[in-house]
Amino acid sequence: MSRPCSPHFTTIGLGGAFNGRRRELPGALRPPSRFVDAEGPQTIRGMPFVFGAADATDVVRLEDDRAITIELGGARATYVLLVHAVEDIVTTYREGLADDQTTGWDLGQLVSEYALEYDDGSIVRTPILRRFAIQQSRCEWGSAPFACVPAADDDVLPSGDEMALRGRPVLEAAALPDGPELGLTERELVAFSYGLRQQTRTAAPGADGHLWIYALPNAEPGKPLRRLTLRPREAASAVYAVTLTELAEHPLRRGTRQKLRLRLPEGVHLKAADAIDDVSVDLGSVISARPALDYDAGRWASAEPMVEPSRSDREVIVEYAAHPAARLHVGDLVHELGQASSAVTAVASAQRPVRLRFVDGGSGAGVAVRLHLHGEAGEYLPPRGHHRRVDITWGQDAAAEFVNVENQYAYVDGECVADLPLGTVFLEATRGCEVAPLRTSFEVGPETDELVFELRKALSWRERGWVTADTHVHFLSPQTALLEGRAEGVNVVNLLASQWGEMFSNVGDFDGATTFGANEHGGDGEFLVRVGSENRMHVLGHISLLGYSGQLIQPLCTGGPEESALGDPLEVTMAEWAQRCLDQGGLVVMPHAPTPQLERAADIVLGVVDAIELTTFNPFHPSIAADYGQLNAYGVADWYRYLNLGYHLPLVGGSDKMSAGMLLGGIRTYARLGDRALTYEHWMDAIRGGNTFVTVGPLASLRVEGIEPGGRLRLPASGGTVQVEWEVESVRVPIDHVEVIVGGTVQDETHVGGERSARGRAAIPIARSTWVALRVRGSCREQVDEIAAHTSAVQVLVEGSELFSEPDALTVLDQIQGAIAYVDTLATRPDPRRLSALRATLETAHDRLHRRIHAAGVHHRHALHDADEPHEHKKASV
Repeated sequence: MSRPCSPHFTTIGLGGAFNGRRRELPGALRPPSRFVDAEGPQTIRGMPFVFGAADATDVVRLEDDRAITIELGGARATYVLLVHAVEDIVTTYREGLADDQTTGWDLGQLVSEYALEYDDGSIVRTPILRRFAIQQSRCEWGSAPFACVPAADDDVLPSGDEMALRGRPVLEAAALPDGPELGLTERELVAFSYGLRQQTRTAAPGADGHLWIYALPNAEPGKPLRRLTLRPREAASAVYAVTLTELAEHPLRRGTRQKLRLRLPEGVHLKAADAIDDVSVDLGSVISARPALDYDAGRWASAEPMVEPSRSDREVIVEYAAHPAARLHVGDLVHELGQASSAVTAVASAQRPVRLRFVDGGSGAGVAVRLHLHGEAGEYLPPRGHHRRVDITWGQDAAAEFVNVENQYAYVDGECVADLPLGTVFLEATRGCEVAPLRTSFEVGPETDELVFELRKALSWRERGWVTADTHVHFLSPQTALLEGRAEGVNVVNLLASQWGEMFSNVGDFDGATTFGANEHGGDGEFLVRVGSENRMHVLGHISLLGYSGQLIQPLCTGGPEESALGDPLEVTMAEWAQRCLDQGGLVVMPHAPTPQLERAADIVLGVVDAIELTTFNPFHPSIAADYGQLNAYGVADWYRYLNLGYHLPLVGGSDKMSAGMLLGGIRTYARLGDRALTYEHWMDAIRGGNTFVTVGPLASLRVEGIEPGGRLRLPASGGTVQVEWEVESVRVPIDHVEVIVGGTVQDETHVGGERSARGRAAIPIARSTWVALRVRGSCREQVDEIAAHTSAVQVLVEGSELFSEPDALTVLDQIQGAIAYVDTLATRPDPRRLSALRATLETAHDRLHRRIHAAGVHHRHALHDADEPHEHKKASV
């Protein structure tokens, strides 16, 4: 909506005082382009001004000691507001050294004198000093004046995710002030605007400067004013418009941030991204107007894994910063701020700074937590240094924060200061899968300075030799990753450098040597971060290279968009990347199973893969979990395929965190270290050993005849019955039932009924070579049959029986042929020798599996792809 105008001002026409034309002003006094033709009534910062007509004299030029008089006709005012500017000058600090830029840094020059004359003949004169009451139009950052403000509205820009939800990921030139004057195209404006959108506010500087508004105080506000006299002194200046006010508070000084709860009138509705175009403040700015959130007190006090509020569709929380006399405009209705009504309720100001400390309930030591706070109106209360509105857009500020649907969180390292309202405040603090989450409320009074909260460990799997890890994190700095890992109870965070076209992430953090958080690098050794890389190709696939030493494995991406840059040739196979990682002492993981599905099949057959990763961005988010599952069933099924072929690969879990909407450690790897000390090298050894499980909450262990996952049990040719023992425990996620999986099918099932722990045994008959694993079902979101945890497998090898599955082998072979077809047809080609080497790698994998298929006596269809054919696939037989 257009800027509303405050009724607390009276404009003064300058028709009789104008003595020049704006278009004829000299270069040093030329107005910004947006004011060159401004004429008639104008509303600036909610205040009315009247500019001169463009076809006549339309500016007051002050120069050559010629005074200009403006009649005020006996009006009364506390302040006289003027739109003006002084001529540009070059700043000279030292002749011959710093004497050639128009910076606007100069201050103190007596530009002019403004005199108020009263009806009784008395006069009060005010000196107008450069960079105090007036400033030049062209000036650099850092030259802000001290007693005047830009003649431009404070714009509150929507964040990146708000823009995307509104269907405007690409901005129009008009979306930012003076875009055309800056010479930016629409797409260039996207990049230009992201920084502004993260700070949410801009005063619209424009490409060619500002005019300035000064509020001249009236020393005798009770006396009628006869005239205003403007007299030039040491510099030329220009005055464009004048208005009066009787407000007691300084009209240019805004108040502190406030909130209110507003019931929307008929005809005003929420739009995409919760936008409400019809809510504004005249003497101030609406920072946000978002749906009110209502929390159920009973649910908040319950043991539910995640409690989300309900969103109102008719009430909003309006956050604003305004003058005390400002008015709120909602559609055609106007509300006086500070006055309660049936539609407007004040929300208690969050102005009481309180130190919140979080300690371990056993030792009393400070602990990092993921923290959520909200007030009685449901308003989020961020700790200092954190966003009030956390942006979840990919590629935005990678702060130590998280969002789940409506709940926003901040990661804090043992303590924080939060500005809280007086009254009841609601708190949630969590620390991963073994610590009981704390969800409570407390009272804040006028004397509340500090509060201490204890979090107690409920499970002791770390003490039993298990450690946690997230194998797949992007964009965070190592220190932020370390903080989030500590708060989420993730012992090992793998931060992966990579490339997205012309964008690179975490490359400067890689040195092939440092494990952040390790004792030798000043940490406590309990929480570690290591920078590796995710190397990617948009068709052949992605591969995560963890913990390797030496040089960064390049190229990070290959083959052109969407992963590497447009025009890049296909320089390398994933198998070559993997081998280089192994040669440099690293760990090779196939990420986010089952996709992308192509070369991953060849690399597993070639034996250069250490583990397969399951990924979910955030298991607590309904739509994300609905799309991908907590543990992706397709990824689990893909892993079963390789187990059925005898590829004894462990499972790992990684979040693929790339924004605040993704939860580090939301899916995680547990690996058993046993008695070994936690070091990154020992963790890699534990993953290679294969005694792991992946979880979004429940913890699970398995033994088959005393052998743990990653191990092998050998039986005679006659087979036999094996004893399976298992245990599951959970802090937050209820356990529905537990399944013993043999060769991909359920052989034993125990219904747990939502309890948080269970143990079981099963006797499983084995006739031929197979594998055994444990699958746990339960839901973060009260859904049915979701997979919440899965152990890696124990191989059971029966003498004389090979682990082999004909349909799985043929599917894997098809994928390898698809990779060869891509290399032969669409891949942007490198030089012939490199192309031949790429193809040879894939052919080796194809030949190796093909021989196994024939050795098993399987008669299968001919190859899907033949390089000698003119097409990318075999011709159909006629």
